[in-house]
Amino acid sequence: LPRNLIAALNRQGAKQLTGISNNAGALDDKVDVGTLVEAGQMKKMICAFTAATHPSRITPFVRMYNDDEIEAELVPQGTLAERMRAAAFGIGGFYTPTSVGTELAEGKEHREIDGRTHVLEHPLPADYAFIRAWKADTFGNLQFRLTQRNFNPVMAMAATITIVEVENDVVEIGEIEPDNVHVSGIYVDRIVRIPSDGIWY
Repeated sequence: LPRNLIAALNRQGAKQLTGISNNAGALDDKVDVGTLVEAGQMKKMICAFTAATHPSRITPFVRMYNDDEIEAELVPQGTLAERMRAAAFGIGGFYTPTSVGTELAEGKEHREIDGRTHVLEHPLPADYAFIRAWKADTFGNLQFRLTQRNFNPVMAMAATITIVEVENDVVEIGEIEPDNVHVSGIYVDRIVRIPSDGIWY
């Protein structure tokens, strides 16, 4: 997670934000999108998961949602990724059978395709993307490590401005092997090297 960028946004204090994330924050002491939720900076969350991993625990998001202090748009995880991908590649929308017959499909266009009902989903672009990379070069080419490769590439491509926090020193062009470039620098606008006293977990 780009915890340093999230912490900086928390300090900056912007409000009325709409966030796109896999979840709405975890129940721990770590900085994540839940930090912004709890601080009252988020107007709406678009995410796949809103609840804690155990029903006996209540996240700040769930508490605030129940008190009508924040909006939510729940999106199945695969659909969330595909909506961002649609935004990244200029696709006007796509049909998926996921969520058919549930509340998540209400109000959406339905279409029969090969005898199966699908719902229309629209692209999900972002003004800004905060991502974290293992390595970057001066052009902005990024190399990810482990789970950094899940949503980071598609988020970088779906945003108008992509800001990256990097774990290692920024290297010269050519020092990242081409096969190890997971996001091209054309999608990256700003790079921030995590300081020695930054958040490393």
